[in-house]
Amino acid sequence: MNFNIQLCLFRELFLAIAIIPFLIVHPLIAQNSDIITDGAELTLISDRFSFTEGPATDKDGNVYFTDQPNDHIWKYSVDGELTLFMDETGRSNGMYFDYDGNLLTCADLNGEIWSISPDKEVTVLVNEFNGKQLNGPNDLWVDPKGGVYFTDPYYQRDYWERTEKEIEEERVYYLTPDHQEILIVENEFVKPNGIIGTPDGNTLYVADIGDSKTYSYTINEDGTLSDKQLFAEMGSDGMTIDDQGNVYLTGRGVTVFNKEGEQIEHIPVPQGWTGNITFISPDRRTLFITASNSVYTLEMNVQGR
Repeated sequence: MNFNIQLCLFRELFLAIAIIPFLIVHPLIAQNSDIITDGAELTLISDRFSFTEGPATDKDGNVYFTDQPNDHIWKYSVDGELTLFMDETGRSNGMYFDYDGNLLTCADLNGEIWSISPDKEVTVLVNEFNGKQLNGPNDLWVDPKGGVYFTDPYYQRDYWERTEKEIEEERVYYLTPDHQEILIVENEFVKPNGIIGTPDGNTLYVADIGDSKTYSYTINEDGTLSDKQLFAEMGSDGMTIDDQGNVYLTGRGVTVFNKEGEQIEHIPVPQGWTGNITFISPDRRTLFITASNSVYTLEMNVQGR
């Protein structure tokens, strides 16, 4: 076999290997944990990205997540296959599936909320508020009625031409189920970021990462919020919730609080920053973690909601 043929075969082999997830197991996370499967270990799926964010699980348990600096959305399937789902995503960040199977994304290139259909058709649901550009939608949650809560902090991006806000307040908004109206539901934040609600649609959690606090709210019938309560003295980049009502916050690893706001677990992650989390797989008993340039899984005793 001549050198050129060997080189071509090596290149094809390298490219094939490059798209296979790298399954690396990290040391045991916890002993005798109520929420982590006994003996479970943190498993690295891949570290090929620039900065991972926004994981969202579809009805089958597949997870989609963003690599925002590269403007990509990736899919990690229940079969363990990692594939590029979409590029040119409007710099999508936080994501969540609606009840029709559309992937809703915080596309902060132009301060928008997108709906991406299964065949990748894009509909812009939100592109301004009262004639002004939003700061940069960051994370969102879809309530049982189909309304969308989203956070709108300001993080100056190197891919923006603008260098200042059009809206001074960094808020939480609610897009009504008919997608016809946007309501301001909370103004009092330094920098809101992670957001998640309970499956019954009664409680919303919002992290003020700029003030190192997370709050709970009662969700009213019209989508407005009331009864603001300090939930935890910790902010968060992303959030999720399990079937026991435990709330998962991110930053330096994953910190878990029970429904009373008491810390019950901390999951260390090798990367310096953990961006977001969700539950994946058909039974929703696998925690999926986006952490800087990497994504991980961890087997759990609890089920995601």
